[in-house]
Amino acid sequence: MDLFESAGQETTGVPRAWDAAPLAVRMRPAAAEEVLGQEHLLEPGSPLRRLIEPPRPGSLPPSSVVLWGPPGTGKTTLAYLVATSSGRRFVELSAVTAGVKDVRTVIEDARRRLATSSGETVLFIDEVHRFSKTQQDALLPAVENRWVTLMAATTENPSFSVISPLLSRSIMLTLRALTAADLDALLTRALAEERGLGGKIELAEDAREYLLRLAGGDARKGLTILEAAAGTALEAGAEEITLDAMEQAIDVAAVRYDRAGDQHYDVISAFIKSMRGSDVDAALHYLARMVVAGEDPRFIARRIVIAAAEDVGMADPTALQTAVAAAQAVALIGMPEARIILAEAVVHVASAPKSNAAYTGIDQAIADVRAGKAGPVPAHLRDAHYSGAKDLGHGTEYTYSHDEPHAVARQTYLPEELAEARYYRPTDRGFERTLTERLERVRSLLGR
Repeated sequence: MDLFESAGQETTGVPRAWDAAPLAVRMRPAAAEEVLGQEHLLEPGSPLRRLIEPPRPGSLPPSSVVLWGPPGTGKTTLAYLVATSSGRRFVELSAVTAGVKDVRTVIEDARRRLATSSGETVLFIDEVHRFSKTQQDALLPAVENRWVTLMAATTENPSFSVISPLLSRSIMLTLRALTAADLDALLTRALAEERGLGGKIELAEDAREYLLRLAGGDARKGLTILEAAAGTALEAGAEEITLDAMEQAIDVAAVRYDRAGDQHYDVISAFIKSMRGSDVDAALHYLARMVVAGEDPRFIARRIVIAAAEDVGMADPTALQTAVAAAQAVALIGMPEARIILAEAVVHVASAPKSNAAYTGIDQAIADVRAGKAGPVPAHLRDAHYSGAKDLGHGTEYTYSHDEPHAVARQTYLPEELAEARYYRPTDRGFERTLTERLERVRSLLGR
């Protein structure tokens, strides 16, 4: 059981940020105003703000909360802020090492403290998704009766990883991934403040841009890399952390990007165009450059999904399935194994037959709607379920398609002024060759 204070102590105990502590620990916010990227959770009177602020006489205990968000977004940081700011007794359990006995010990001690007016207890459980159902069940009476105020942190969707009774007794708060601007502000703070690097060294612009990409929205990762690179540079007597020093510190070779980031975007552009152009080898090359440069694999996966929809389309509908599955798997697995998943998706998209017919079709339809070409919905297609609808002729002449040969009813579906419109024009490539023949037969049956 990992406690900030043992269950029998009556004073709040919080670990001191020693100089030897990791930079990520030393840079934890000392006040709510220092928290980056989670302003939406810290509005005055919000559940999290009430946890952070010292309790007022006669006020109700704050609600228990489940903090859900990606790694490095501040879940543990917010817990430490509660520990240092609220004046409440703060106890931490790790779901990796704690058992039901540990949970019950904390709860019993919290009940005794409430009975003797010794104050409220905040129980922080990190990685609560690792708790079994039995362990989570043990928390229910304490949360329901407010013997403890629970702060539970998880990187997995609580709807699937936290039992429903515990969720219903808590408020779920979703932490946002940190933006590049958030991380940039954090790096600036860490370089300048005494609890950080104290202005002892500067960070070159290209090294900063590389670090922001490599961190991928994870504050802990960004600060850990910064600390390693600073140590390397200071050991060499340098006054600035260069890109070379950062590479040496983390043993990753960076693809060189200039200050404006042109080469960064050039590589991404070449990657997309190589997939579109069906050059598998070129697409894998640019994928490799992004992987080695530390590009966020989730970003790469999103570009593959877009390419599958935009450039492959219905010529091979399975390409989008592969791309979406890859994006989900990358988020689940992470690097370095994610490179294999990305490569598989890239090979599928790059080697698939290409069609942008669905892409151009929806854009043409949107252009018509924006130009005012809409028109009333044909009466036989309108909703006929409400009282009086049939008196207006809604749905009265509708023909149920499944009652007709080939399940195609000869009736008008488009508004009258768009009766001749054709937005989707499939190609003769891949699956769309078969689709072309089918659509021609269907349009003939529809009288179009």
